[in-house]
Amino acid sequence: MTLTLPNILTIVRLVAAPMVAVMFLYFTRPWADWFALVLFVLAALTDWIDGYLARAWKQETKLGAMLDPIADKAMVVIALMVIIGFSSWSPWLVLPATVILFREVFVSGLREFLGDTAGTLKVTQLAKWKTTCQMVAIAVLFSQGVFEHYLGMSAWGMDQQMVADVFEGRVEDLQGLRWKHTAMEWAGLVGLVLLWIAALLTFITGVDYLKKAMPHLKDET
Repeated sequence: MTLTLPNILTIVRLVAAPMVAVMFLYFTRPWADWFALVLFVLAALTDWIDGYLARAWKQETKLGAMLDPIADKAMVVIALMVIIGFSSWSPWLVLPATVILFREVFVSGLREFLGDTAGTLKVTQLAKWKTTCQMVAIAVLFSQGVFEHYLGMSAWGMDQQMVADVFEGRVEDLQGLRWKHTAMEWAGLVGLVLLWIAALLTFITGVDYLKKAMPHLKDET
């Protein structure tokens, strides 16, 4: 078992996955949102860096090939769990997340059943775009939580009428409520659209993987 720098980065990403959820256990919001966002983005960047270094330095190993998809799936699954847990359980968020989670579990089970044969089913470029889209969508949705809680903090002590007056321009917006509200809404919208795109790509790549695996699932006659 070779412990190269790319492998170390992959292990760091694998360890960082549960830490995203831990941030919400030990820190209050919006600090938890900030820490989770930064940790997730840094971990997601290592996904590109470790792959690039492994290819550039010719340090592709069996350990890295085994851990890399596990780390990616752990990051996505745990982050989605946290986002849904702290959301309003909107079906527009739950449905694409369900598609993504189901595909990851299904393909992981399929890979385990295929054993060594799974290594012959190459990862497509579309699958790489799927992972990238998932990572970006999750990062944007984490940023929505940041804006949402800064908006709440800025409006602390104001009654509903005062907040309405600020939004309608009757009172000067000294706390920046309008831009924080706009940023929150745009982050939520963009994150949701990206998550649906990621869910579509996830479904397509899942079907593609199943088709490639079908010849290996047939019983011998």
